[in-house]
Amino acid sequence: MNVVFRVDASIQMGTGHVMRCLTLAEELRRLGHRCIFICRHHLGHLGELIARKGFELHFLVSADYEKSPVTDGIKSLYADWLVVPWQQDARQTLELLASLSADWLVVDHYALDVRWERELAAAVGRIMVIDDLANRNHECTLLLDQNLGRAGSDYNDLVPKDCLRLIGPKYALLRPEFAELRERSLKRRENPELKRILISLGGVDRTNVTGQILKALEETRLPKETQIDVIMGATAPYLNEVRQKATELPFKSKVSVNVSDIGERMCMADLAIGAAGSTSWERCCLGLPSILVVLADNQKMVNQSLIEKGVAVGLDVEVLKEVGGVLLDHVLAQVWPQARELTEKAAVVTDGFGCSRLVGYLMRAE
Repeated sequence: MNVVFRVDASIQMGTGHVMRCLTLAEELRRLGHRCIFICRHHLGHLGELIARKGFELHFLVSADYEKSPVTDGIKSLYADWLVVPWQQDARQTLELLASLSADWLVVDHYALDVRWERELAAAVGRIMVIDDLANRNHECTLLLDQNLGRAGSDYNDLVPKDCLRLIGPKYALLRPEFAELRERSLKRRENPELKRILISLGGVDRTNVTGQILKALEETRLPKETQIDVIMGATAPYLNEVRQKATELPFKSKVSVNVSDIGERMCMADLAIGAAGSTSWERCCLGLPSILVVLADNQKMVNQSLIEKGVAVGLDVEVLKEVGGVLLDHVLAQVWPQARELTEKAAVVTDGFGCSRLVGYLMRAE
C-alpha cells in the first residue's frame, strides 16, 4: 500500500500529531508498505526528523506564512493552525497526490474537516482521520480517537454511518518498544522507591511549565540524592532556560533533547511529571505513576478521565505559579503512598499493541 499522511507540527500546535503518525508509519513500513508525509513548513516543523527516519517528505509552503491567522468558520480555536485557507491547503495537497497513488490518506489535523476531506476523496483510495476532539464532521472510512473517556457514540452525527470507529487507548499509537518493556517495567514497580523522577512536558512546552516545575522541585523536601531526568524537544523555546535551571538544582539533574530511548527512560523512572497528551498512553503501558499537567484544551478530557479512574494525580499549573514547592510537596505526599495502586490501574488502560491492531484494520480494508 501507499499511505500518505497529512499532518503538521509547529511551536503553536506542538509535536504530538507528527510523532503518533510516525509511529504508525514505522509499523506500516515494517510490513512493507510505502509511507509519504505532507506537511506545511511551519516554524517548529519536524521535517528533519521525518527525513532522518527515512520517509518521503513533501512540504507545503505558503507566501502568507507571517500574515494574520486564518479564521474561516472551522470551530475557530484551531482554524489558524493551517496558516492558509483550507481551500488552498486542499489544492496544494491534491497537486502532490496526483503523482502518489495513495491507497490511504491519513489526516491528523484539528484545522481540517469534512470540507477538506471531500475535496481530497476522489484522489485517494480511502481516508482515515485521527481525531481527539469530536467537534466537527468528517468524510472518512476509518476514524481513530485513542483517548480515554471517549465513546464511539460521540461521533454519531459527525462521520458516515459505515465509518469504522476505533475508540480508546486500546488503539493508542505506541512504538513497539513500550510493549517490549512492559513486563520489565511492571516488575520493577512491585516494591516502589522514589529515586528517579522523569519530567516530560511535550516537545515544545511553549509556556515553560518545565521551568516552573524545576523551580518548585527546588523548594520541596525531596532527598538530595533524587535524580531528575528532563526531556524536551529541540524546538522548545525555553530549552536554554531549562538547562540553566537544571544546573542550579540540589539534585542530580539532566536535560536531554530529542531522545530516542524514551521507553527505557520511562521504564527506569519511579515517577513521571508529564503532560496529559499522547505520552499518557506510553506511561500507562509501562505502569509509570504519574502527576499530570494540562498544557492545552484538548488535554482536559484525558486528564480528567485518568484522574477519575485513579490512574494519575493532577497538578494545577496556575496554583503551582503561586505556591510552588508547597503544592508540589503536597502532591508528592498524595501520589507516592499509592504508587502501587497507580501502577496497577495505569497498566489496565493500554497494553501497547494499539498500533498493530490499527494496521490490521487498514490492511483488511484493501
